[in-house]
Parts: sequence; C-alpha cells; structure tokens
Amino acid sequence: MFEARGYAATTVAAIAHEAGVSHMTFFRHFPSKDSVVVGDLFDPMIAAAIANQPAHLPAFERAVRGLVAALDDEDARAEVRSSQFRRRIQLITATPELRSALWMSGQQTQQAVIEALTGTGASAAPARIAAGALMGAATAVLIDWGTQADAGDADEALRGGLLGLLGGAG
Repeated sequence: MFEARGYAATTVAAIAHEAGVSHMTFFRHFPSKDSVVVGDLFDPMIAAAIANQPAHLPAFERAVRGLVAALDDEDARAEVRSSQFRRRIQLITATPELRSALWMSGQQTQQAVIEALTGTGASAAPARIAAGALMGAATAVLIDWGTQADAGDADEALRGGLLGLLGGAG
C-alpha cells in the first residue's frame, strides 16, 4: 500500500480498512504508522546473542559477533532474506519520515545492546560506544544493501560488512 500510494498519502484508516480491522485494533498491534515499516521484533534475540559472547572479548567485538550470531536464527534469516524486508528497506531509504523512525527504532536496539554488554561485564562507556558503532554500521550496511539491485541477501551483507570491521575475522 505504501509503495502504491506513497507513505505520506497512506493513512492509518486506509491501512486498517485494507487489513479488515478497526482503527483501534490497528493501534493495539502498532503504536504508530511508521512502526508497520520499521518495527523490530529481534531486539531480545540480538541482546541474548550478544550476552552469550565470551566476556573477555572487547565490547565492540562482542556486539558484532552477537548480531552476526543472531542472524543464524532461522526466523531472523527468513525475515531478512524476504522480498518484503528489501522493500521495507527501500521504502525507508526513500522516505524522510521513515528514516527518522528507523533512527528511533535503532535507539531502542542500541539500548538493548548496551544492557546486554553491561549486564555481562562491560563498562558503561565502552558498551555505549560499541552499541552506537554497531547500530551505525548495521544501518549503513542495510541502506547500502537496499539500494543495490544485485546485492544478494541482507544477512550476508550484514555478516560481511560487520565482520569486515573486525578485520574480516570469522
């Protein structure tokens, strides 16, 4: 619907009508129109995967390796390999309101990463820096991936881009 009408021209009422639900039901499932596009269900999975990384590793390496490990989950892999995911990233890239919403959603993920790192022994400042760097890098990889017609799968782009920041270490 967003692709056909444009994000700004698509109302919550139109989305609810198309889905066959009431306006109120829409808001029970989505706090806002932009959350339909930028919502992230994987924060707990990412946080758990980061928390499971060896505590002796630097915070940034733990964050990267944790996010990469989360991509090995069957549901996560299916989501990021779907054509719907690519269309969402393309829509976000083309829509200023959604880029802002993506940033806000990323802040929630960043907080989950910080908590996973500090909860497993990282100091606060390195955890904040690692989480910010991880989110910035992952967002840049996804936006670049979404604009390349022949970019392959998003999980592979993330894996390559993020592990490349660690010197390519697998």
